[in-house]
Amino acid sequence: MSDTRKCGTVAIVGRPSSGKSTLLNTICEMKVAITSSTPQTTRNAIRGIYTDSRGQLIFTDTPGFHLSEKMLNRRLQQTAVSALGENDMILYLIDAKRPIGEEELHLAKVIGATNSPVVCVINKSDIATEEEINTARSFLIEHFPKAAHLSASAEKDEGVDEILIELFKFAPYGDLLYPEDAYTDQNVEFRIAEILREKAMHLVIEEIPHAIYAEVADLEFNEKTNTVWIRAFIIVERETQKAIVIGKGGRGIAKIRSRAEAEIRQIFSGRKLRLDLRVKAQPKWRTNPVVLDKILL
Repeated sequence: MSDTRKCGTVAIVGRPSSGKSTLLNTICEMKVAITSSTPQTTRNAIRGIYTDSRGQLIFTDTPGFHLSEKMLNRRLQQTAVSALGENDMILYLIDAKRPIGEEELHLAKVIGATNSPVVCVINKSDIATEEEINTARSFLIEHFPKAAHLSASAEKDEGVDEILIELFKFAPYGDLLYPEDAYTDQNVEFRIAEILREKAMHLVIEEIPHAIYAEVADLEFNEKTNTVWIRAFIIVERETQKAIVIGKGGRGIAKIRSRAEAEIRQIFSGRKLRLDLRVKAQPKWRTNPVVLDKILL
């Protein structure tokens, strides 16, 4: 089988909010990475897996590349850059709606220094003007003259097949690394926590977009009742932020729970779900670099 099928790893890179997580979810046809209009939503290198008759592609959705001296942003940048050298090829997304800036220029230099095969994608082609797309294409031609330059809409699932065709051209022949029905290598607790964080961020995006984390404290399965029981926490940095998440009369936390349950049930298909969700403040996550490293890595 390894003589006819391919298996390669792909680092998805780009500036914050360029659509990396949305593209990964579209390719895998499942919720792998959380999405948000807030930059720096992805804080870990998250893997998604795509398999068809051609073989298997293992994608790493990296945090948005963002130049900043803040500790969090430095760690996110490190995570993004380290993924480049650990994969067979690079899928570079450029947001056609955003002007080319210092971050884009710096990222192009970082990618170019790897000598890895690069597939360049101008994303958000469904909402970008012809002028915006041409500007992005000119930038890619200048910095990546030998790479494939594609246009796509991750949101609308347009141009995704063409992206896969180009990536499989560079993928080496080899045995599959994951079962054919796998779409991620994340453990269940991490996936649940990320879903909760996404729903919380969507609810309080203006007030505290980055000061939110989530953790699963307990996860149990009762065979007699066919029920999955989860105890989890939405964690904020300050006591004053708890009320923002909980909302008046508990309506905020109720919305987070309801929206999260719909996606968590997909993980435990055919089973009943009981989600005990609470909010707590844990200031040490804001200042303790050891804890921060644990979260990010």
